[in-house]
Amino acid sequence: MKVYSSLIVIVVLMMTLVMINGAPNAAHCKKERKLAITACISVMYGRRPSSKCCKRARVSHVECICPVITPDLIATIDVNRAIKLIEGCGRRVPRPFTCGSLTIP
Repeated sequence: MKVYSSLIVIVVLMMTLVMINGAPNAAHCKKERKLAITACISVMYGRRPSSKCCKRARVSHVECICPVITPDLIATIDVNRAIKLIEGCGRRVPRPFTCGSLTIP
């Protein structure tokens, strides 16, 4: 469960770097989260994000991801590792940054 939670948070953090182009509906958000988890499954096994995973990080909406970032989920991951993975996709994590219950100073 901890590994799966880590994957979700990594994907969520990656997606928070996307520019917002209008608010998607609940069904669209559910689909985006599922696509992201599928594309980034290799991260769960300690691998770097694939090009497919990085692409998903660039096209998903922040509004779909940040609401699922809870304190319980944050407690299961290494945030510094997640940031390194995001930056491995060529994306910068802005600082300070807040997404759900996560704040990166």
